[in-house]
Amino acid sequence: MKVSLFITCIGDVVYSSRVGRSVVEVLERAGCEVVFPEKQTCCGQPAFNSGYHKEAKKAAKHFIRTFEHAEAVVAPSGSCAGMVKEYPHLLVDEPSWHDRARKLADKTYEFTQFLVDVLNITDIGAYFPKRVTYHTSCHMTRIMKVTEPPVKLLENVEGITFDTLPYKEQCCGFGGTFSVKMLAISEQMVDDKVKHIVDTKAEVLVGSDLGCLMNIGGRLERLGIDVEVMHIAEVLNQRQETGESVGN
Repeated sequence: MKVSLFITCIGDVVYSSRVGRSVVEVLERAGCEVVFPEKQTCCGQPAFNSGYHKEAKKAAKHFIRTFEHAEAVVAPSGSCAGMVKEYPHLLVDEPSWHDRARKLADKTYEFTQFLVDVLNITDIGAYFPKRVTYHTSCHMTRIMKVTEPPVKLLENVEGITFDTLPYKEQCCGFGGTFSVKMLAISEQMVDDKVKHIVDTKAEVLVGSDLGCLMNIGGRLERLGIDVEVMHIAEVLNQRQETGESVGN
């Protein structure tokens, strides 16, 4: 199956060498051919969430033109994949664009969702002998309705000790522009999340949304808490024999 990778803004700017590489390698191990449409830009989510729907429509239309001929679109972020699912609503008053948006939304997937629900893979053959907990991101849960795939994949990683994060349904406080506009509230929310992570005694916090991981990881670092933060693709891309990334 040919997969078009939607790397996302944060994935491209902050995590391309780590997460982008791992996503590609895991998908290739799963038998996919991965292509990267170079004209891709932001999906428009920051503008959309801030109420700038006119600007969000421009980004959405460019995204549709870039990806609409893909067999499947896969993103390492439930939040950004969820934004593509919003396109039919965003463009509902433009019939021709609405139809194109709906077709694209139907073939756009979050990374773990694609592995489990499309490829029917729940065990990628990874090895990761560490204690981990998993952050359940808001958009992935509420917009994408994706909850089980990442847990299934983690539970099948050889050597892993998996602990459920207390109050996992609570937001980490990122929310894109929310963390900038509502700084004081966002800080209190991420501090709550950090406390619950520490309570699990996990060595590694795993997640499927890069914005959340950036937010939580930054707070952990500032507080001097020694918990590694990893995207789930990085965990799934660990070698069975050595625990090292397949690409190393």
